[in-house]
Amino acid sequence: MCGIAGIVNLAPGLRPPGRDAMLRMIGALRHRGPDELGLFRDGEAALGHARLSVIDLASGQQPMLDELGSQVVVYNGELYDYVELREALAARGHRFRTQSDTEVLLVAWREWGEEAFHRFNGQWAFALWDGLERRLVLCRDRMGVRPLHYLTHAGRLYFASEVKALFAAEPAIVRELDPVGIEQTFTFWSSVSPRTVFNGVSELEPGHVRVYAGGEVTDRAWWTPRFAPSLRSERPSIEDSLARVSDALTHATTLRTLRADVPVGSYLSGGLDSSLVAALGQRAKGEGFHTFSIRFEDAEYDETAYQSLMAERLGSTHHRLTVSASDIARAFPDVVRHAERPLLRTAPAPLFLLSREVRRAGIKVVLTGEGADEVFAGYDLFREGKIRRFWAKRPESKQRPRLLERLYPYLGRSPVAQRRMAEHFFGQDLAAAHQAGFAHQTRWRTTRALRRLLTPELAARVDRDVVSELLSSLPPDLPTWSPLAQDQYLEMRTLLAGYLLSSQGDRMLMAHSVEGRFPFLDRDVIELAASLPDSAKLSVLDEKHVLKRMAKELVPAEIVRRVKQPYRAPDAAAFVAEGAPDWIDWAMSPSALAASAVFDPAVISRLWAKCREHRGEPFSNTDNMAVVGVLSTQLLHEQLIRSPPQHAPVELSTLIERVPP
Repeated sequence: MCGIAGIVNLAPGLRPPGRDAMLRMIGALRHRGPDELGLFRDGEAALGHARLSVIDLASGQQPMLDELGSQVVVYNGELYDYVELREALAARGHRFRTQSDTEVLLVAWREWGEEAFHRFNGQWAFALWDGLERRLVLCRDRMGVRPLHYLTHAGRLYFASEVKALFAAEPAIVRELDPVGIEQTFTFWSSVSPRTVFNGVSELEPGHVRVYAGGEVTDRAWWTPRFAPSLRSERPSIEDSLARVSDALTHATTLRTLRADVPVGSYLSGGLDSSLVAALGQRAKGEGFHTFSIRFEDAEYDETAYQSLMAERLGSTHHRLTVSASDIARAFPDVVRHAERPLLRTAPAPLFLLSREVRRAGIKVVLTGEGADEVFAGYDLFREGKIRRFWAKRPESKQRPRLLERLYPYLGRSPVAQRRMAEHFFGQDLAAAHQAGFAHQTRWRTTRALRRLLTPELAARVDRDVVSELLSSLPPDLPTWSPLAQDQYLEMRTLLAGYLLSSQGDRMLMAHSVEGRFPFLDRDVIELAASLPDSAKLSVLDEKHVLKRMAKELVPAEIVRRVKQPYRAPDAAAFVAEGAPDWIDWAMSPSALAASAVFDPAVISRLWAKCREHRGEPFSNTDNMAVVGVLSTQLLHEQLIRSPPQHAPVELSTLIERVPP
């Protein structure tokens, strides 16, 4: 993985993009690629690259020119099928100078154009400049594993892997928070691309290609999740589904383990998904396989027993990092600086600390189980939607709502703990059971309660209903999908790319120059899972049914049978624990709140007093999110809005200058 950046003139008559501005942008991305730094410039475009070398360490430098010298690319990602693509292209007469997947991407683009994207099996964000055609192509992978942001300023386009690089380019670029992006975050847990929480900054949507040519801009989806119609007559049996999933996931994990010129390890949370990936990775790698786990001091979140069980089964070299509440509070400013968005949970913080341990162990690449819950329907939200739709068919029933008691067993303050309150909460809007978004409305309603924190002035600047806007943008064939498929699509559209793959995935890993690889988000695994019958994923209320059956031969029965427990970490309690750092009181102070102008100081004062009085426990889920959301937004404003962007000194390894005299 790497960091990319660039500046392209959009208006005529401008000077070539500045070298100093590009060096600042590259420097701001140094953590993503500490191995080599590169720059290309001509009269209208400049492209920069910070390289984390994983494949073809000797000759994969970027920016990279194509064989004719007319096209140049900067690329953040991996094409796991680059060996097969290279063979296919060589058979068509192409010759290669390197062993890198970057050159394969360049040649594939010249041979197949946008059709190449459909052939790629990997994760990427790239920018390709055609100096002859004066055309820029920006492209992002199917699920949005790798980030790419852009803005326009003074007749130029600026793009980069991270927002901090955009803000480092020119002091005159406006830095301010976007009220609609904040509203989306306090509804969906994240802004929804192309919107971000920064005014004027956009994020290329997953599965999209954006082209600047001849004074025009086109932006379209080259791929989007598609599910089999619910009335399809031919459905694979569970045995056939099991065999196909086993083959696809084994192949995906093997590719991600062996297609690297550096050691590959695996995260091991103690749950089914990471255990299965680690087992397949270890089987592909053989001896010398490293696994990494988090141990929480708080027993409510700790999964050490299951991690140890799996590590013993694997015989891996196992690394365990113990994380306390105070560790989370101390790391949180760095976590927000890398996440570049408000957070409603502290869960990214332990992963930030764990990725540091991975790097210290000499590992550059780790496999993770991220994406399994979205692709194979593992969340309680999917089970909740199924129960509520079943209840909606007989809303007067007293027995059907009792199925809710099977949900959220891992929460200390579970929303189903008190039957009467649960029936009232989950029984709302049952008449809308047939509508898209039905299963998500309970979560969105809970999170939107955070609007009470905002200043009236900022709330008044939100000129749209973000839920209605999202639902109006859904694919036209979505009504032909099953309710579960619709729920999965919305989870992918909102939580997966915007929060999980970013705040808990790419950003926390790349903060310490570690590449994450996600077998469950393999092209073939995604498309296979979307074609399966619902019963292979959610069998009655048994989530990830086909994965559990696959795992029986690879994972201890105690892990396969255990109750689903999503990865979590101490939230509000982390900020009132003994030894809490001073920055917390600053962030909650009236002066800091006034400076950001996001939150109502009187409301926050009451919330913070309540939190300190109860030491963060017991605290409702909404108040937990409120505390974390306020602190992270305050940090974000201080780090990226008020403070000048910081960047590391730059020494270029690759320089291609074509600026006319």
